[in-house]
Amino acid sequence: MMQAPMISVPLKATNEIDWISPLKHYIQNTYGDDPERYAEECATLNRLRQDMRGAGKDSTSGRDLLYRYYGQLELLDLRFPVDEQHIKISFTWFDAFTHKATSQHSLAFEKASIIFNISAVLSCQAANQTRTEESGLKTAYHSFQASAGMFTYINENFLHAPSSDLSRDTVKTLINIMLAQAQEVFLEKQIADQKKVGLLAKLSSQAATLYGQAVEGVQENVTKAIFEKVWLMMVQAKFNLTSSMAQYYQALADDDANSHGMAIARLQVAEGFGKEANRIANNFPSSIPPSSNLTADCAYTLADITKRHLTAVQEKLRELVKDNDYIYHQPVPAEASVAPVAKLPAAKPIPVSELYAGQDIQRVTGPDLFAKIVPMAVTESASLYDEEKAKLIRAETERVDIANSEMAASLDYLKLPGALQVLKGGFDQEILPDDDFRTWCVDVADHENPAKIFEILNSEKQAIITTLDKSTKQLDMEESVCEKMRSKYDTEWTQQPSSRLTTTLRGDIRNYREALEEAARSDGQLATKLRANETEFDEMRTAAQHGEIDALFQRAVNKGRKSSSNSPGVEQNLLDADFDDSGPTVVDQIAKVEDILRRLNLIKKERLQVLKDLKEKAHTDDISQILILNKKSIANFEQKLFQAELEKYRPHQNRLVQASHKQAALMRELTVSFNNLLQDKRVRADQSRYESIQRQRQSVISKYKRAYQEFLDLEAGLQSAKNWYKEMRETVESLEKNVETFVSNRRSEGAQLLNQIEQDRAASKSAQVALEQERLKNLMERMSMEPPPTSPQKQPGSARPTPASLSFGSSATYPNRTLAGQYQVPSSPPPTTQTHGHQPYAQRTSQSGFNTMSYDPSSHGRMPGPTSPPPNMTSFNLGRGPASPPANQTTFNIGRAPTSPPPNQTSFGRPYSTYGNPAAPPVQPPPQQQQPGYVPPGFVPPPPPPGPPPLGPQQTMHYNSNDYYAPSGNGHRTGSAQGQADPWAGLSAWK
Repeated sequence: MMQAPMISVPLKATNEIDWISPLKHYIQNTYGDDPERYAEECATLNRLRQDMRGAGKDSTSGRDLLYRYYGQLELLDLRFPVDEQHIKISFTWFDAFTHKATSQHSLAFEKASIIFNISAVLSCQAANQTRTEESGLKTAYHSFQASAGMFTYINENFLHAPSSDLSRDTVKTLINIMLAQAQEVFLEKQIADQKKVGLLAKLSSQAATLYGQAVEGVQENVTKAIFEKVWLMMVQAKFNLTSSMAQYYQALADDDANSHGMAIARLQVAEGFGKEANRIANNFPSSIPPSSNLTADCAYTLADITKRHLTAVQEKLRELVKDNDYIYHQPVPAEASVAPVAKLPAAKPIPVSELYAGQDIQRVTGPDLFAKIVPMAVTESASLYDEEKAKLIRAETERVDIANSEMAASLDYLKLPGALQVLKGGFDQEILPDDDFRTWCVDVADHENPAKIFEILNSEKQAIITTLDKSTKQLDMEESVCEKMRSKYDTEWTQQPSSRLTTTLRGDIRNYREALEEAARSDGQLATKLRANETEFDEMRTAAQHGEIDALFQRAVNKGRKSSSNSPGVEQNLLDADFDDSGPTVVDQIAKVEDILRRLNLIKKERLQVLKDLKEKAHTDDISQILILNKKSIANFEQKLFQAELEKYRPHQNRLVQASHKQAALMRELTVSFNNLLQDKRVRADQSRYESIQRQRQSVISKYKRAYQEFLDLEAGLQSAKNWYKEMRETVESLEKNVETFVSNRRSEGAQLLNQIEQDRAASKSAQVALEQERLKNLMERMSMEPPPTSPQKQPGSARPTPASLSFGSSATYPNRTLAGQYQVPSSPPPTTQTHGHQPYAQRTSQSGFNTMSYDPSSHGRMPGPTSPPPNMTSFNLGRGPASPPANQTTFNIGRAPTSPPPNQTSFGRPYSTYGNPAAPPVQPPPQQQQPGYVPPGFVPPPPPPGPPPLGPQQTMHYNSNDYYAPSGNGHRTGSAQGQADPWAGLSAWK
């Protein structure tokens, strides 16, 4: 069976444009964002338009490409104003019928052209379906209606069409054509299914009406040279054909209804429409214009269909006329009096929102390319909506809190469920502590045992005391040694006394000991607190470590009950008491109260869960996309939109309200039931016992709460003490280092001073020996009987020299011996004696004429013993310096002795003042004296004497290393084996 040809709309063509550069420029200037972040999105939009230009006109994929691009344009329009003032892009489209080019900068023109092409693709898809198959027929029926819907969207949303194909009249004509063809397709389906002739007549009448409306518009567009003339011929032929079909099927219906005369009249009218349709079909041009979108054989097909229909009408007309003439003899009305056939619409425009009904529109249009860009107006609206949500959440949270508080207050007033435990099992039932008690026990167990902390503190304190004792002992030892050396060497020991230098160190030690005494008193207070609460601490710690917290609480409560109970008899269980009273038993009443409590807990749990779900739903509720889609109309309908969106929370609100009502009813029922239970005479007797156990329980809680608070205070004090002892130990260790440094410096200084004293004494003894030898030489010269080497010249008038008399008086006498056998040291010359240069002897002329030598002990260097002081001095000042300079000094300042450095100093940084007068100026070194072994020029020594006189015991040189310090520096003794031994080693034997 041939299918009637259908009209399809040609597509509009367009030129290529560039979306990328204008969009990037606008993003950078308006949104202040980096345009390169959206390079991929811009390229995707540009590629979508390229693909849309090549979309197939009769395929589903072509329709989806157009719709995807259109969907992105709708989303784009919400963020980017595309017009002559903002994003200026020239859109050029060619008329679908006249092919004239039209250019505009409006995005609305682009969207209208895309929708026109979508409608055209839908019409082509419908016209090319094989309607003999059910799937093809359904697709054609749906696509014609969808095409009419898209054309309707153009007329409703786009005004002032820039091209003829988008004008309202043209689009309206296309809508009528699409709907008429959809009605015709549905009619074909009903004819194939052999539906009732009355239904077919109504469907045909509606199709004829639609085609009749389209004829007028097509005629006008043909006149304007917009549509092809073949479209007018096609629409006119379809109009006459459907009109004939309507009268034909209605005639069959009238014949079935015994209206034979009216049936004949309708057939006559149908015959007239059929003849006209056949005539138009036969007049179709042999060559169909390509722009009409009609197939080449549409004329032949339409002529064949009209001819077959006309033949059927004529045969039926002859049959009915014959039957009426011979049988019915009903009058035949005139054609003008024939009533029009009733209409039954079967096609309507499908709106855009229903075009993809049942499908995921997001899958067709794709994701929002510029979803990351949210306009400021949308952000503000979203913030207002969030505030509305927050108000709703706060109101519902407050409602839930009030309901929970009311229930908790009521249960606390009734002392439930604790009272039931007592009523059910007497006082032997398990008495559980609250969560605070468990927390206290666990916290005590988690902390360190205070007794162990006290042990640590004691060990720290003992270590500090030991260090202080050691430092004190070192300072005492150093001071003792210094003073002993001073008593031994008298004024030669010039080291500064230790007592002046250790004032700061001894003061620090004294302060630290006082601080330790104060800390010991604080420790005693903490220890007293520990002893007062140690039992409770151990109980709580042991219970937490072994998981026996509940058992500890029960023991404490039971212990209090036994101590406060006057009658230690066994209490009777209320459930075992046997009373003959009528009414519900105590067990039944308790069970009823427990059931009400269980339902109340379920309501509370449900209420909290509903509130949690409400908060989660509100947290994930984001209507930014909805606000973007409604951006253009949101200014006027913002509150209405918010209210519509907040309606999604209405079920949660209703559930919370219902829970509150249920709770109020159950609380009333609980109050009545529990009061009835308490009024029972079997229960009233135990009220006092219940109150007693509650008081005892509260007493136990208070006891352990006080103990826990004491534990926290004790722990805080012990931790503070640990930190204090740690800091004190570090301070005392620093003090110990300072003491050790001070003692080491003093030992080094003492060793140097002792070395110097030994060297000075050795040098003094050597010089005394040399002086004695010189004196003996002079005496021997005077005692010699030989003439001098050169004879004196003769006096004038003398024949020969007169020999001088030997005088043994004052010119040459031996020194007197002391009782010890030692020669007396000559005394110094009188102050008036003059010395000449550095010569040791001064010549004077004796009475006998010999040149005699006067002895000048001051010319032989430093005197080993005391000599007469100068006239301006009354006492000697025999200050001596150290034997060798310190490590950081190459020479000594003669006459100045080093003093000990301060405790925080390990070396001397400046010259030291003279011992006994720290403010005295430095003593200048004496001028260099002549060495003891110097011989004047021209002096001939006498022959050596038989032997030196014996040295007294005080002139004997002792070199015992055990008696004095070993020399250091350059003053090494010959044959000394002491080397680098400890310079304080001699003190051990000396002590």
